[in-house]
Amino acid sequence: MKRTQGGITLIGFIIVLALVGFFAYVAMKLVPMYSEYYAVKQALKGLQQEPGIANRDPAKIQDLFFRRLYISYAENVKAENVKIERVDGGWNMSVNYEVRKPLMGNLDVVGKFAASEQLSNRGPD
Repeated sequence: MKRTQGGITLIGFIIVLALVGFFAYVAMKLVPMYSEYYAVKQALKGLQQEPGIANRDPAKIQDLFFRRLYISYAENVKAENVKIERVDGGWNMSVNYEVRKPLMGNLDVVGKFAASEQLSNRGPD
């Protein structure tokens, strides 16, 4: 009775290793983009819990927001990406921005992010 070995060949192992390496490389580009988005959402939530935020000037609110982002090392959100509008009892702050990271050659990874929060004196809903 002849017994054959089972398992992966060297070529198969190299292919699997290349695929794992490619997906790890893409993840290294995507994870910082999403961690920055999480920092933006946390900064908005922190502003919402700030006492008396609805009575503040929009420039002061924007300054507080960017101070919170500076702590989180968020670099892709600029002042032109932030919009503050007056609503009943406070402000509506929205942040819309795009992040573009080079992947390889002429291919880029593009992420479009949007977050908004109602800023009022009532605190979080």
